[in-house]
Amino acid sequence: MIKDRPLALADVVAAVAHAGAGGIDIFVGNVRDRSRGHDIARLEYEAYEPMALRVMQQIGAAVEAETPGVRVAIHHRLGVLQIGDSAVIVAASAPHRAEAFAACRAAIEQLKQDVPIWKREVATDGHAWVVQGPDDPLPWGHARSPRLAPRRRRPCLRRG
Repeated sequence: MIKDRPLALADVVAAVAHAGAGGIDIFVGNVRDRSRGHDIARLEYEAYEPMALRVMQQIGAAVEAETPGVRVAIHHRLGVLQIGDSAVIVAASAPHRAEAFAACRAAIEQLKQDVPIWKREVATDGHAWVVQGPDDPLPWGHARSPRLAPRRRRPCLRRG
């Protein structure tokens, strides 16, 4: 699920709770105040939503298929987030804790790797950069995001 408002931990847990769940593991990714040597003012998330939702559903289904009784829920927030806001919540339930831990970890790692969500980190000193996936800083202006990337002019072909 992708939302443009604060995420609710209870909603994510409810999505994976079931009678056979002996354990539920939860990962909450929050906006921190420092990154890459800079104090952070805010983060801005955007996504290609139809594809992001499809990939998130595929990740959940793949993780669930690996172990009987596992359920996975992934909620990600878009828009401007302040320090301390939750950007992502992943929950996984399973009959036993080991499977719940493994499923939650697998889901968040695949999310970071495969889902087309871009994070613009804006520092208090004015620096900004865009990240997609783990350890993939892109200098501002060189983003893969269609809206964050600078617009390029197409060459004009003139006949003369």
